[in-house]
Amino acid sequence: MSTTEPRSITIFDTTLRDGEQSPGASMNLTEKLEVAQALAELGVDVIEAGFPIASPGDFESVRQIAQTVRGSIICGLARCNDKDIDRAWEALKHAPQSRIHVFLATSAIHREFKLRMTTDEIVDRAVAGVRRAAGYCDDVEFSPEDACRTEHDFLCRVVEAAIDAGATTINIPDTVGYATPSEVFDRIKMLRDRVPNIDRAVISTHCHDDLGMATANSLAAVAAGAGQIECTINGIGERAGNAALEEVVMAMKTRSDFFHCQTRIDSKRLVPTSRLVSKTTGLNIQRNKSIVGRNAFAHESGIHQDGMLKERSTYEIMSPADVGFSKTDLVLGKHSGRAALADRARALGYSLSGEQLQQVFERFKDLADKKKELYDGDIVALVQQQISTTTDPQWTLVDYEVTSSSGKTPHVKLTLRHGDQERTETVQQGDGPIDAAFWAVEKITGIEVVCKDYQVRSATLGRDAIGEVNLEVEYKGRSYRGTGASTDTVESTILAILGAVNRIAADQPK
Repeated sequence: MSTTEPRSITIFDTTLRDGEQSPGASMNLTEKLEVAQALAELGVDVIEAGFPIASPGDFESVRQIAQTVRGSIICGLARCNDKDIDRAWEALKHAPQSRIHVFLATSAIHREFKLRMTTDEIVDRAVAGVRRAAGYCDDVEFSPEDACRTEHDFLCRVVEAAIDAGATTINIPDTVGYATPSEVFDRIKMLRDRVPNIDRAVISTHCHDDLGMATANSLAAVAAGAGQIECTINGIGERAGNAALEEVVMAMKTRSDFFHCQTRIDSKRLVPTSRLVSKTTGLNIQRNKSIVGRNAFAHESGIHQDGMLKERSTYEIMSPADVGFSKTDLVLGKHSGRAALADRARALGYSLSGEQLQQVFERFKDLADKKKELYDGDIVALVQQQISTTTDPQWTLVDYEVTSSSGKTPHVKLTLRHGDQERTETVQQGDGPIDAAFWAVEKITGIEVVCKDYQVRSATLGRDAIGEVNLEVEYKGRSYRGTGASTDTVESTILAILGAVNRIAADQPK
């Protein structure tokens, strides 16, 4: 093992930009601010907050993140043209630490079919873009898009010119997830060997997962000398996604003997941050997802269980506590108080305000009356439901009754609170209790939606497990998400519908 100090690797998170480009994963302003704050608390070095020229909403989210989030460099993406770069700086200028990230495609296939530009034109455009960005701030990143399919000689030429123009970070994207680890290693090494001014910039990597090699490719780049990894929480992003932040971070931490690198990431916050992004985007985490999946530290095989009982390291290479899981479930019940609940929430990585704790505690007590014991998964579901709901919701659930039987039309009596008033409606229609719940909410709120996606999963184990509903509805051409959790699927559904309805109501002109 080397006796030198571990090399520091910059973690550049693009969950709010590339991650949000996942179909169905768009976030509103409040959600983006919440995720950005969580990323800063996680220890992310650079937060790519968005693409300001893309839309007024993207511009505003980057602007507000730049104004409010502290502890991370706030970055905005721009194409190599004046309007993009000017707009990016307008959004970023109030951040204590800001970065403009400019990009331009360089591969032969992009030059011929997308840009219809010569190599000389590409170099000139890249230099002009970097110079304009450098006129606004000292921290400028340049990405030759599709770099892993760009000819070596031309890639070296563009990179050298961009550094001379003022780029302080050179990002090498595997834009289409085509490269292999050995190819990425050789390409980074080639740039280090052949570009004369490469020591004036940090080499970065941005790998997509189309062939399932994004994490391996990112780590190969680090092994070859790259100093920054671009990644997303849960690996979300265009098509098959990006390199997963939790994977690259824990790979370098667990195999520090091999990589001899370190990051600023507080790994104990990986699981809660992962769950926040999952709730916010509506993209569920697969059970066997490495590091943050529900099965990542689960052992069912008798042989594995026997080994674990004798010595944990026989089948676990990381401690679940290191990434934010609890080693064991702390059982809570109806006699537990707010202090015990708050302590458990803190142990799971959540910091609740007094009002949030009260709301979670009330739901906790209701659930404790229905279940004998509550486990970590129950607490996580309750907390996530609270932190993912719209601030100051217009509509809240008071009471409901449902009757449903084979061959008969379901009957739902629903009471909702709107401000200081309660409204009750009885509905006898639909093809089941879930459909009837939709009809009842629509009748009371006056907001008619089209359900585009409806998913139910068990948040914990056992017959009395919490059922978590995630749904997506469409209203006037826009998509909205909602989440609900309860031991009763109908109640979970009503809560999820109300979550979406409150988002819709918040978007309406005042």
